Amino acid sequence: MRALRTLGAALTLCATAWLTAAAPAAADSKDGTDGKSGTEAPTEAGTSFRTATELKPGQQATAAASTGDYLYWVFPAAAGQVPEVEAELKLPDASSRHGSATWQLDVYDGLRRHQPCASGTPARRAAQQDRTVTVNCTLRQVRSWSERWANDPLQGAYYVRLTVVDLPAEDLGLPIDAEVEASVRDAGGAHADGGDMTPLNPVLRAGTAPGSDSESTGDASSDSADSSDSSDSADDKGGDIPHAVAEPEDGWGSGWWSDRWVWTVIGAALAALAGVGGYTLTRGPRSPNRPQIGTGSDI
Repeated sequence: MRALRTLGAALTLCATAWLTAAAPAAADSKDGTDGKSGTEAPTEAGTSFRTATELKPGQQATAAASTGDYLYWVFPAAAGQVPEVEAELKLPDASSRHGSATWQLDVYDGLRRHQPCASGTPARRAAQQDRTVTVNCTLRQVRSWSERWANDPLQGAYYVRLTVVDLPAEDLGLPIDAEVEASVRDAGGAHADGGDMTPLNPVLRAGTAPGSDSESTGDASSDSADSSDSSDSADDKGGDIPHAVAEPEDGWGSGWWSDRWVWTVIGAALAALAGVGGYTLTRGPRSPNRPQIGTGSDI
C-alpha cells in the first residue's frame, strides 16, 4: 500500500509539473505568434537594402509601385523561429499587358546573404490574363550561432525583395499593387541549439533612421569637433544607434521556455517512479515474527 501511495503522489507531482510548465508555454505562444501590434502597417516599400521599410511579424504591408521596381522590406527574426513570407501582387488589366511575366521573392539575412527557401514557391509565372499572382517562401529555422563557412540563417534582420525577373519590355512601368506579410513561428525545443552571437542587425546611416529629426542639421554643423568626438565615443559605448529593425519584445533569443523543460520534468518523474518500483521489488518481504533488535534484546 505504501508503494501505491508513493506512486500516486509521484503521478500527482508529475501532472502538476506538466500543467505548470505548459501554462507559460501557452501564454508565450499566444503573445509570440499573434504578431499583431498597435502600430499601423506600412503602406510603402523601400527601393534598396538601406531604405527597406521595417515590417513587424504579423503585419500586412501594402505598396503601390511600377512593374520593374525593386521593392524591399525588412523584419526581425529571433533564434529558434522559422520565418515565413508571402506576397500577393495585383497586376494591371490584361488589355494593357503584352505577355506573361515571372515574379520572384528573395529573402536575405543581415549580411545580405541570399537565404534559400525550405518550402514554398518563391518564383511564379503569371499569364497575361491573370489578375493576381502569389509567391511565398519559408526559410529554415533561425539559429543562434553558426560556423564561419556555413550559410545558416542567423538571428537578426531579414530583407524581403520582390520584383519581376522576366516580362515583355513594353510592360515596364505599368502600375501594380503589392501586399506582403512576414510571420514567424516557434520551431520548438526539439530543434533548439546552443551558443549565442550578436544579431545580424545592420546599423543605418546617420539621418536615415525612421522618425529621425532632420531639422537639427544646422545645430549639428555648429558643434565643435570635441563634442562630435564625444558623441561618437558615446555611441560606440552602446548609445542609441539606429538599426535596420527594432529588437523583438522577447529579445533575439528564443526565450527561457522550451519544450525540453516538459520532457525534462517527465523524465525526472519517470526516473523517480522507476527508483521506487525497483526498491519495492528488491527489498524483499518482511517477516512479522522477526524479533526486533533493541536494548532489551538477547541478540
